[in-house]
Amino acid sequence: MAATATSRASQTIRGVKNTVEEKLKFVTSESEGIEPIMSFDDMCLKEELLRGIYNHGFEKPSAIQQRAIRPIIERRDVIAQAQSGTGKTSMIALAACQIVDTASREVQALILSPTRELAAQTEKVILAIGNYLNIQVHSCIGGKSLGEDIRRLENGVHVVSGTPGRVCDMLDRKTLRPRQIKLLILDESDEMLSRGFKDQIYNVYRYLSHEVQVCLISATLPNEILEMTKLFMTDPVRILVKRDELTLQGIKQFFVSVEREDWKFDTLCDLYDTLTITQAVVFCNTKRKVDWLSEKLRSNNFTVSSMHGDMPQKERDAIMKDFKNSESRILITTDVWARGIDVQHVSLVINYDLPNNRELYIHRIGRSGRFGRKGVAINFVKNDDIRILRDIEQYYSTQIDEMPMNVADLI
Repeated sequence: MAATATSRASQTIRGVKNTVEEKLKFVTSESEGIEPIMSFDDMCLKEELLRGIYNHGFEKPSAIQQRAIRPIIERRDVIAQAQSGTGKTSMIALAACQIVDTASREVQALILSPTRELAAQTEKVILAIGNYLNIQVHSCIGGKSLGEDIRRLENGVHVVSGTPGRVCDMLDRKTLRPRQIKLLILDESDEMLSRGFKDQIYNVYRYLSHEVQVCLISATLPNEILEMTKLFMTDPVRILVKRDELTLQGIKQFFVSVEREDWKFDTLCDLYDTLTITQAVVFCNTKRKVDWLSEKLRSNNFTVSSMHGDMPQKERDAIMKDFKNSESRILITTDVWARGIDVQHVSLVINYDLPNNRELYIHRIGRSGRFGRKGVAINFVKNDDIRILRDIEQYYSTQIDEMPMNVADLI
């Protein structure tokens, strides 16, 4: 291999085990007091919704679903945090389908997501499990026809799943009528309440009734976000996990030490045969790096697809479809793909660049090992990245080992 992990790097990174900070206890007494409901049948759901759930292939609720669905459908404000790949999107879809009155054609549930792909995915899950209820749902996302959004909303839908910019536009145009919206869900809420989206979220919120129910869903909820929720949530039920429980049990995490940036490409080429065993996602920190790496791999006769936020929406949709159908096996992407996107057969994630913040690390590696499956995450670590990797290990009280030679056997 062009670059192997040095023993000094190994010792430096493993040394973090001796200085692990005291584990941050996120679980509140209120969360601990919530009795899990072990079966969908015991959740007092609509009969047609139960049919849709079982027809879609769900057999029993996941841990977060066991605890969060009941308070949501009982119309409580809820802050729910759970690991990636544990059924948060289907929980959102189920809750929206349950609270909607299909006798009315007004929008009653509004779900906001940080990326177009996640908003579209939520729409698909709602359509699937709400099939027997005849739920009308529409994804309002940028990059698609404004006229189609206006037509669908004027014809009447029960649920809107969208991105903040397009939803704000529809509200400003009075095409999206907010008067009957009784449930607002912020998916990947830490991202939604960050500086990039915060103003748009508040713009949406001011259109809604003061009685609107608000639910925040994410794998990561930093303290500053939890503090912010006091401004617009009423006595929320908190279903939160300890930070050290966020790293996914089914995902093995490794690092490869690469002394210089230009060693990364050779290392990736060496790994290529391993990548093609399954589906893999390779994360870069910039759109320019995605374009450069994809082109360089193709010029070396490797087959890859790539996606980032500057691509036209039709192209992004086509790439997503091909990848979900396993027609393309390796995807080079930015963090536009890090949150919430569910492709069942991804079992390998490579961080070509380490992420810019600790929360993104969990979201990225959570693209593998979906819903309890095995997964592997490999981090390319330059000499000056060791501190960042140590920080990630310490923050999540996890262990990232030197990549073994038989990594293919673990996927």
